[in-house]
Amino acid sequence: MLVVKLGGSVRDPGHVVDEIASMREPVVLVHGASRELDDLATRLGSPPRIVASSRGDTSRYTDSATMDLFLMAYAGKVNKRLVETLRRRGVNAVGLTGLDGGMVTGRRRADIRISENGRTVLLHDNHVGSIERVDATLLHALLSMGYVPVVAPPIAAEDGTAINVDGDRLAAEIAISLQADRLVILSDTPGLLRDPGDATTRIDLVAVDEVDDLLASMAGRARTKLRAAASAREAGVDVRLGDGAVERPLERVFDGACTALVERAPVATRQSERGQDRS
Repeated sequence: MLVVKLGGSVRDPGHVVDEIASMREPVVLVHGASRELDDLATRLGSPPRIVASSRGDTSRYTDSATMDLFLMAYAGKVNKRLVETLRRRGVNAVGLTGLDGGMVTGRRRADIRISENGRTVLLHDNHVGSIERVDATLLHALLSMGYVPVVAPPIAAEDGTAINVDGDRLAAEIAISLQADRLVILSDTPGLLRDPGDATTRIDLVAVDEVDDLLASMAGRARTKLRAAASAREAGVDVRLGDGAVERPLERVFDGACTALVERAPVATRQSERGQDRS
């Protein structure tokens, strides 16, 4: 079984959809819609507010008004366009969010502390949270009948409130719950980069036991993506991060054009890195 996370930064999902349509194994497609949400919010006069925690993680501040826009972009336009595109290619896709059927539940952080201009600020009415449980019953039922589930945030908080969660984490938790063989996380970069502005600095292998050290040198979305990937790898899922904007992105990822998560880095790699440190 394969779980694919299609990041909202990928402008044209056509290459990914084409490959999914040609597959014979069960597939779950998890998607983001960050670009669409940013555009929608800006057009409606509520530009996105990206906030940073004290440890450097970034997230979208999602108040009640923003959650309405979130649902329009994620559960509405992007989700249904993906379903439309898959069905036009002969795939019997079903669009869902984590809310549907109580599939994914979590805990809401209604009040959050952020770092802003060197100060700690407390924000209220936050509809962002963390995942605590995935009930894969609905997904198993759909997969057993030959459907391709297309899943997006939000999920349900403990009181049923819709909350925004990280899409990479959602994909990882779904892969773990389904005991998927593989998880592919696609964005607009060829994998994790040592220099975010230089696509040639891709990190080919990331060992789970080295994740904490690597996180210390990263900022923003890359930190969240790496944590999600590592959690799935620790659960036994083959995890790879690659570029969703190229032709045949899944084939390229499985051929090695990606960042792959491994239990431990090969000895030769470790020795090479130690040699670079001494140079």
